Amino acid sequence: MGIVAGLDSSPEFTRIVVCDADTGAVLRQGYAPHPAEGSDGAGRPSDVDPQAWLLSLGEAAGGGLLEGVQAIGVSAQQNAIVPLDAQGNTVRPAMVGGDKRAQVAAADLIDALGGREAWAQAVGCVPQAAQPVTKLRWMAKNEPDAVLRTAVLLQAHDWLVWQLLGRPVRRTTDRGGASGTGYWSAAIGGYRPELVELALGHQVMLPEVIGPSDAAGTTPEGLLISAGTGETMAAAFGLGIGLGDAVVSLGASGSVMAVHREALIDQSGMITSLADATGMHLPVVTTLNAVRTLRGATDLLGVADLEALSDLAMKSTPGSHGLVLLPYLEGERTPNLPHTAGTLTGLRRESMKPEHFARAAFEGMLCGLADALDVLRGRGVEVRRVFLLGAAAELPAVQAAAPALFGVQVVVPQPADYAAIGAARQAAWALGVSQGTLDPRQPPAWPGPAAQVLDPGDELAVGQAVRQQYVSVREQTHPTAFRS
Repeated sequence: MGIVAGLDSSPEFTRIVVCDADTGAVLRQGYAPHPAEGSDGAGRPSDVDPQAWLLSLGEAAGGGLLEGVQAIGVSAQQNAIVPLDAQGNTVRPAMVGGDKRAQVAAADLIDALGGREAWAQAVGCVPQAAQPVTKLRWMAKNEPDAVLRTAVLLQAHDWLVWQLLGRPVRRTTDRGGASGTGYWSAAIGGYRPELVELALGHQVMLPEVIGPSDAAGTTPEGLLISAGTGETMAAAFGLGIGLGDAVVSLGASGSVMAVHREALIDQSGMITSLADATGMHLPVVTTLNAVRTLRGATDLLGVADLEALSDLAMKSTPGSHGLVLLPYLEGERTPNLPHTAGTLTGLRRESMKPEHFARAAFEGMLCGLADALDVLRGRGVEVRRVFLLGAAAELPAVQAAAPALFGVQVVVPQPADYAAIGAARQAAWALGVSQGTLDPRQPPAWPGPAAQVLDPGDELAVGQAVRQQYVSVREQTHPTAFRS
């Protein structure tokens, strides 16, 4: 079919991959950081001029990178909201990231609709500070003049696609991106415009949600632009995950997502019911404490870095000589314990050694993520293997413990920009459909990523005993944590 490009506009940079449309082989790559912006006081940008994304895109595509490309897919950071006036001009900078200013607005919205259950039923998620719907509520309370001028709402990938197409009258988005807004329901496959009005105070124009293999349009030069999607959905598509696969992402916080056939309505709010980039669903469960648990242990033990902590942990044995760490250092979202703290139990003279505490930190982090996996399993989501992402996935202590604690095969893909690869795969799909060579219901069959594959093997029984030890401590300490 030729060559296609995938563009990932993350919060900090733009990365572009140019791929063979048939095989998915990466032929060329481009990269550029975003111009420096202000921050929300915690080191994260909170207001960004969207033009910065275009400047970065232009720099990343320099040097003839896109020569010969026939189609482009766009992945971009989620949760960014770009309010436009009736002429298509931004009425204020885009609000991006986990905006702490909007925390009170999230609580206001939950109360305004009648509680967490009402939101879960309406759109499959409970408002969080990062979500676009919550940022709209903050704008309504704090920037009434900007709100009055707001006529159109776009997300980052919607805005970039619209710009690439020359700002046409038609504005589009995809199911994946729309499902993260807080005003589109994956269960009914449609917007809930009354929730936009609840948040903003008036109705606005929302982009048309097009199908996973549809094209958003064609540039005057004849370049096809696919639907685009959010980074999470693009990364899942780039990894090639399907039914039976889950992805565990190890950042400071953790997330667990899996492909499922239907939207999940979770009254507790632990599951965020997203749509994926293929027509399926992507339920997500988030924990607040993943690698931050390891960094806390590193500081406490005075070791140099996470690699040194891993080496220390490998001197211990499964079960950490009876030490159990409930790693709720920042409170916790899964289970919903926002005001709690971490707990360390099992202290005996023989267990009070640095290597046992180091091992307990790794096991506590992974058991917390296993709890998140079990939230999905408890709702009928099949998990046959787990893709483990993030720099910490390379640590020997993580790889030694994860398969047995999760109870399934663990796949550790080689580091790559899977969001950009997923965007390129979407572009190849839309291109093939437009040429009549691909089925609109079946994406191109690109090979999966190069990866380490780790099986529980003989360690499964030991790992499940360690997991049960953790669950027993958690149930004793927080007996109602996972009970509705």
